[in-house]
Amino acid sequence: MEATDIKSVYFIGAGGIGMSAIARYFLHKGIFVAGYDKTPSALTSKLEEEGMAIHFTDDPSLIPDECRDAKSTLVVYTPAIPADHREMAYFRQGGFEIQKRAQVLGTLTRTHKGLCVAGTHGKTTTSSMCAHIMHQSSNDCNAFLGGITKNYGTNYILSDSDYVVIEADEYDRSFHWLRPWITVITATDPDHLDIYGTKEAYLESFRHYTTLIQPGGALIIHRGLEMQPQVGSDVRTFDYSRDEGDFHAENIVIDNGEITFDFVSPTGRVDNVSLGQPVPINIENAVAAMAMAQLSGCTDSELRNGMATYSGVDRRFDFKLKDDRHVVLSDYAHHPMEIYQSAKSIRELYRNRKVTAMFQPHLYTRTRDFYKDFANSLSLLDEVVLCDIYPAREDPIPGVTSQLIYDNLRPGIERAMIRKDDVLDYVRNRDFDVLLVLGAGDLDNYVDQIAAIIKEK
Repeated sequence: MEATDIKSVYFIGAGGIGMSAIARYFLHKGIFVAGYDKTPSALTSKLEEEGMAIHFTDDPSLIPDECRDAKSTLVVYTPAIPADHREMAYFRQGGFEIQKRAQVLGTLTRTHKGLCVAGTHGKTTTSSMCAHIMHQSSNDCNAFLGGITKNYGTNYILSDSDYVVIEADEYDRSFHWLRPWITVITATDPDHLDIYGTKEAYLESFRHYTTLIQPGGALIIHRGLEMQPQVGSDVRTFDYSRDEGDFHAENIVIDNGEITFDFVSPTGRVDNVSLGQPVPINIENAVAAMAMAQLSGCTDSELRNGMATYSGVDRRFDFKLKDDRHVVLSDYAHHPMEIYQSAKSIRELYRNRKVTAMFQPHLYTRTRDFYKDFANSLSLLDEVVLCDIYPAREDPIPGVTSQLIYDNLRPGIERAMIRKDDVLDYVRNRDFDVLLVLGAGDLDNYVDQIAAIIKEK
């Protein structure tokens, strides 16, 4: 189905954060939008206020008449929907076009200029930086991101721009649906081996992704990646890093919690860029984001203003407490290389202070595959507190616990193992200088309380 044929869109599983952003895009375009979700929520109530027709009973008779023409109705579903879902059966039997969220984003990259950010880590921050630069520029953009931006309080931006910024997710090979105009690849450290099986399959997936860049487009790839891209002869290729490459930073100054640098590109330089979220790892992310925005026509002043006013993303170097005595921050890092980058950045920011990491590993398979790498990355810090593994979608694996990481930490490093339920009591009975709460699980639910307890001290 061509995008111009779509007159109505029906969502099966409308209330998820990713699905709701797509629903809002179609509402913004003036298209009839309806859908089903299992339970009402604050998000579904907001969608109803904005014009979406939602019901909460799996009943094909409740599907609006506007969504019963297979020639003009697109059906979007979440993979979490059970196989025996009656409304899904109705649409399948009726020959409707049925797409996952990733496919819909792929459709948008065929009708807009897709600015996509892929990579094992750094993609949420880099894509949200680029989206912010573009949105406050004369170009503007739409955006579908992997986290809640502090600038906008959402995971999306809607406009009438020809550009769409998309966080390209490699999980389950979702990014193979995209057709980027310009893409950044931040890193290809193997992950999701429960899906890919081997490092070679993971790297091959990224290689295939580079073949999908549109003619006349561009690839901006981090220097030194093991993955070898395969782009068309009419696709421009650039490399970047913090300190060298076609795009890089020079004259970096990190002082008193502020970071400035000069942005160097093939077309010149933008001097005295100030990072609105001053964390050392964001220098490299900013270089990639500014590169993509510059290739999309943003001016030097738009690049400089975009970076100075960027406020960050929830759970990405998210400072919860920052004063002369204590620092508490939350970071979504859940891969060994992400934790390495986080630890390195914290060390650079707080050179002479004691840094404690509180880490909740995410997934049994990831812990099994990378426990030595996790231990090496965490050992960059002064103290490590480990919680039980957050299982997410997985069943336990015999012998795989946080103890594997604990036993492989650098000799002499301070360490502790605690249950998640005991975290608040543990914090009450200890003193911390700089505390970094790491992981993609639910430990983050305690971070505001942790910060409040430490502030009272």
